[in-house]
Amino acid sequence: MFENEKEKMMKVAIVTYESKGSYPDINAEDENIVLGNILEELGLDFKLEIWSDPQVDWAQFTHLLIKSPWDYFDKYPEFLVWCTYVKGLGVKVFNDMDTILWNSDKKYLLDVQKKGFHIVPTFFIDKGQASDLDGCFQQFHTDYLVIKPTVSGGAKNTLKLEKNNWRAHKPAIDSFLESEDFMVQPFIEEIASVGEFSYLFFNGRFSHAVLKSAKSGEFRVQHYFGGQVQQVNPSQDQLDYLQKIVNEFADNTLYARVDGVWIEGVFYLMELELIEPYLFLFTSQSAKKNYREAVKKKLGVF
Repeated sequence: MFENEKEKMMKVAIVTYESKGSYPDINAEDENIVLGNILEELGLDFKLEIWSDPQVDWAQFTHLLIKSPWDYFDKYPEFLVWCTYVKGLGVKVFNDMDTILWNSDKKYLLDVQKKGFHIVPTFFIDKGQASDLDGCFQQFHTDYLVIKPTVSGGAKNTLKLEKNNWRAHKPAIDSFLESEDFMVQPFIEEIASVGEFSYLFFNGRFSHAVLKSAKSGEFRVQHYFGGQVQQVNPSQDQLDYLQKIVNEFADNTLYARVDGVWIEGVFYLMELELIEPYLFLFTSQSAKKNYREAVKKKLGVF
């Protein structure tokens, strides 16, 4: 039962995207169902709404739960307009719009680095510039680079380049740069040999962690590229360091996913996922419980 009439009037939207088969992934639907079940158990009035649907009256909702707007990077200018509009409505949003706007472009990694945290070394190329990556190979002391848009997801337009023949890809890269900013990083061998770690935090507290491993011969860890996922248990020292990142940049978030690699005991952040991360709720017995309690607390339902 709700404690007061105000809670009875609560109306929640689970914000998702219009699936057109572009992303070979059923996980958005699965996690939307999990979140919907949580809201149903709590007795809340809720609907799944597509963020880009112009027919949605966002002002009718008291709370928006940003769950799976997985095509935002394909419609980025439109997404920025939508975020600004929703922010102006004064509706409660989790994660909040300032966080989402900051996190939508991976140039936020520079802010993380400025605070003294390790990131995978990164060089940014502004839209309209020509690609000349010889200096990056030299700067990063590597024979392999990974290049991708700063606004992206799902390994979209992500290329692994070899020093000796990267210019074969230069026309494609220059074509990409005509429309968006890109980022260049050294290929991290540990991603192929060990994998990429994801640490999930709800309401700023650690919940669970997974290791995403690429299949043999692949550098992308997403499951639709053949990647595997397994639960891992971080050490207390590891958690203490990761908690500092969350405290600094994601303290007031419903959910945060810290992605990165450990190299000789040092954690290098790859991404801090605060917009639409997959939460790997199926990997831990306590994950769904932790998520449910976090949602309850954010919505003020007890």
